[in-house]
Amino acid sequence: MDTVRKLKVFGLALGDVIVLYLALFLTLLFRYGPAVNASLWDQHVSPFSIVFAFWILIFYVAGLYDLRRLRNNIEFFKSLSLTVFVSALFTIAFFYLVPAFGIAPRTNLFLFLAVFSILVTIWRKSFNAAVALGEAPNKVLLIGNGPTAEAIARGIREHPQLGFEIRLWLKEANGNASPGVLRDAVAKHAVNLVVIPRHLKQDAVLTATLYELLGLGVEVRDLPNFYELIFRKVPLADLEEAWFLENLIGQRRFYDDLKRAGEFLAATVLFIVLLPLEILIALLVRLTSRGPAIYKQVRVGQGGNVFTLYKFRTMTKDAERNGAQWADPNDMRATPLGKVLRY
Repeated sequence: MDTVRKLKVFGLALGDVIVLYLALFLTLLFRYGPAVNASLWDQHVSPFSIVFAFWILIFYVAGLYDLRRLRNNIEFFKSLSLTVFVSALFTIAFFYLVPAFGIAPRTNLFLFLAVFSILVTIWRKSFNAAVALGEAPNKVLLIGNGPTAEAIARGIREHPQLGFEIRLWLKEANGNASPGVLRDAVAKHAVNLVVIPRHLKQDAVLTATLYELLGLGVEVRDLPNFYELIFRKVPLADLEEAWFLENLIGQRRFYDDLKRAGEFLAATVLFIVLLPLEILIALLVRLTSRGPAIYKQVRVGQGGNVFTLYKFRTMTKDAERNGAQWADPNDMRATPLGKVLRY
C-alpha cells in the first residue's frame, strides 16, 4: 500500500522535473529558433538545474505532492498558481543576486515562466484525473461504527486518488465482526486490507483469524493508525494513554539530527533569498508604528527547552504590558500593517 503511494509521488515528481526541462528547451527554441545548439543549452542547463532543485523543494513544502490534495478543483489550482509564483520570485532573486553564471535571462526567464505554467497545468490536470480513475489497488474491509470509522469512509470516498476503496463496511453494532464473517468477506470481496478498532486486537479468537489473513497477504491496520495514514493527523476521538506510550514516549528517530540540519540549511537559504523583502518589512514596521521592528518572546519547545522567538512586530508596542494573552482574528492591538502580516 505504502509502495503504491510512494510510486505515485515519485512519478509525479519525475513528471514535474521533465516538464521543467521541457519548458526550458521550448523557451530556448522559441527565443533563438534554429540558433539553439549544445553550447547554448549547456550555458543555461547548469544554473537552471540548481533552480529546478529548489522548485521541487518548494512544491513539496507547498503540499503539491500530497495525494490528498490532487484534485481538479479551484483550491488545488490556486495552490499550484501561488506555488509557481513563489518559485518564480525565488528564480528572479537567484539570477539577479548570484550573477556568477554569466547569464541574466530577463526575457528567457519570463518566457520560461509562461511556458512552464501552461505545461505544468496540463500535466497536473492529467495526472490528477488519471490517479482518480481506474480500480483502486487497496480494497478495504472496514470494521467499526464510531466517528473515526465514519471519517475514514468519508475520506476514502472524497479522495479516490489515494488508491483506497471500501469493499465492505461491517458495523460492530450488528455483531458482524466474527472470524467466519471476516474470512468470507475477505474472500468474496477480494479484500487486501482489513481495518479494525484497536480493542478487537484483544479478542484472542479474532486475532488468530487476522494472523491467518496476514499469511494470505492481507494487511491489517487498526482504525487510529489507518486514520493517520489517510489524513496525516491523529484521531483525537481515539487518543488514549497507550497511544502516547507506543508512539511518543522515549522515541528518537535516527534521522532527527539530519532533519534538524536540513531545516537549518533550508531556513538559512530562505533567509538570504528573502533578505530584501525582510528588510522592506522591517522598515515598514518602523515607519507605520512606534516600537522596534523585531519582537522577541520566550517560548517553551520540545522537552521543556526554553528558547527565544524573534518575529516582526505586528501589534502595538505595549500590547502585552499586562502579560501574554491570546490574540483573536479582530484583535484591536494589531497595527494596520500587522493585520496584513497576520492574515
